[in-house]
Amino acid sequence: MAAGGDHGSPDTYRSPLASRYASPEMCFVFSDRYKFRTWRQLWLWLAEAEQTLGLPITDEQIQEMKSNLDNIDFKMAAEEEKRLRHDVMAHVHTFGHCCPNAAGIIHLGATSCYVGDNTARTADHSWETLLSLDSGSLHGSPEFEACSR
Repeated sequence: MAAGGDHGSPDTYRSPLASRYASPEMCFVFSDRYKFRTWRQLWLWLAEAEQTLGLPITDEQIQEMKSNLDNIDFKMAAEEEKRLRHDVMAHVHTFGHCCPNAAGIIHLGATSCYVGDNTARTADHSWETLLSLDSGSLHGSPEFEACSR
């Protein structure tokens, strides 16, 4: 994946700045695939926690979700979002389509902020890690320090 990547791909963040200055790894952290895969992981963790707390969630439902974390139909999600006018619910329905037995427990008891805020925090951690691992890291530079105050 080249910096900036394929502008039609869900695997990379699309921006003129990204195509010029960001690494492929950084573009992936802000890509649709990363975002929506993270939403699915969060829904899985939510279901596992709810099962532990005694909600009627079966091991089969959990396994079905685990098996489909990467099975994202971006076209279906776009169609659902156009119909529902809500990105999170579009992806709840899209995930539910490939997990029919778990459809009723996906996002159970959560708000849109659950996936939105936690995904943003995960992306923040990922890009901070990428910056610190980069041999040309900005960490410690006066420019980085000034921006991070």
